[in-house]
Amino acid sequence: MITPPALPINPQGSPLRGVRGQLLTFKDDPFLKSPQECYDHLADGLVVIQDGRIIDVGEYDKIASKYPSLVDVDVYTDSLILPGFIDCHTHYVQSPMIGSFGDTLLDWLDRYTFPTEAMFKDKEFADEVARMFFRQLLAQGTTTANVFATTFETSVEAFFEESERYDTRMISGKVLQDRNVPESLRDASAEESVRVSERLLERWHHRGRQLYAVIPRFAPTSTPEQLRLAGELYQRYVDRGVYMHTHLYEAQSEIEWVAQLYPDSQNYADVYRRFGLLGKRSVMAHCCEVREEEWQMLHECGCGVAHCPSSNLFLGDGEFRYWEAKEPGRPVTVGIGTDVGGGTNFSIPRQIGEAYKVAMLRNHSLDAVRGFYLATRGGAEVLGLGDTVGSIAPGYEADMAVIDLKPSEFAEWRMKFTTDIFDRLFVLTALGLNNLNKATYVAGRKVYDRDRARQYRYAAEIDASRVI
Repeated sequence: MITPPALPINPQGSPLRGVRGQLLTFKDDPFLKSPQECYDHLADGLVVIQDGRIIDVGEYDKIASKYPSLVDVDVYTDSLILPGFIDCHTHYVQSPMIGSFGDTLLDWLDRYTFPTEAMFKDKEFADEVARMFFRQLLAQGTTTANVFATTFETSVEAFFEESERYDTRMISGKVLQDRNVPESLRDASAEESVRVSERLLERWHHRGRQLYAVIPRFAPTSTPEQLRLAGELYQRYVDRGVYMHTHLYEAQSEIEWVAQLYPDSQNYADVYRRFGLLGKRSVMAHCCEVREEEWQMLHECGCGVAHCPSSNLFLGDGEFRYWEAKEPGRPVTVGIGTDVGGGTNFSIPRQIGEAYKVAMLRNHSLDAVRGFYLATRGGAEVLGLGDTVGSIAPGYEADMAVIDLKPSEFAEWRMKFTTDIFDRLFVLTALGLNNLNKATYVAGRKVYDRDRARQYRYAAEIDASRVI
């Protein structure tokens, strides 16, 4: 394993803590390079953590002796330590309606999504949903997500407040929508909606580990004036690390609607380009029916794409073609999104299993090397966080998931017939089990432990007890 040099210990910092066990991390893109060059796998690894960051990692026998003061070590057997999973597109405000019977995307929005999101004007309701949403993410090993709130400030405040309690690195923002939604969700004006978004941006962006996104829901639910103002807001703050997050090419009916509303644009992607909404840290969800000229546009603008297979299958939308997105001559960064509540679960490993099926429908396959890259470092690259999260290496934030390699009697028996770690991971994604994750570490704190009496713990509580 080749890693950057260890960081110096901070003598004034918190005590060293360690996590030991089989370990897998990615260092490059297996869609563009030989897969064997793109990951490190340790049979017995040790991660050394201080002040929320990884200061060293390597084979246990080589690393442990360097840190005689390291006595607090969590040891995992029959498990795999991975970077925390990254969900590149989801809607926390749709958690109450996950699994609702669907028809078309637009009908589903009208029947379930909009009425549910209208309830988030009530702060107590928003708080309740945020608490439940974070528990689902952390139970599945997800430590970073790019998340839609909805129209109301209360929905944004509730989300970031709960994220702050766990000290998770999250991205969210107010949804901008001033037409073609019910009056209960519609922004009063384009100008006021962007003023509110900027106020929330100034309050939450870079507050601890929180990050802000400018979020027009999708082109049909914003007037040209709102898109113009949203683009100006994004461009004013893009160099401060602000995001733009929206939907692109999810379903055929949506694509036809966009063409009617914006007849002067070359294509759907060009609508966003014309209003200054494409650039670094622009994240486009779905991208199921993208043509070559549009892939070229996304590549040139530095945009990332979230593949949401569970949602696309559930709503009968298009089929994402990763081999087109990752064309070596103009690759686009790609990650995985659960897209709850169109997506029917919060598990990134289960999404990898669905992504395999979507690819097979087009006579392609997606192996576990590339699937788990998308779930970790690939997602970090989409979010412009490739030097911060998504890998287990010195200097990175200590966000990790611990996967149970024997989560059921049958899975344990099935593993007898596998030959390597990627065989085992593929089996787990194919089986679609919902209890894979043993523990979740956020900034070095064990905020979720499947076997602990109190499975979830906030950061401040952990710090007070000095326990990971």
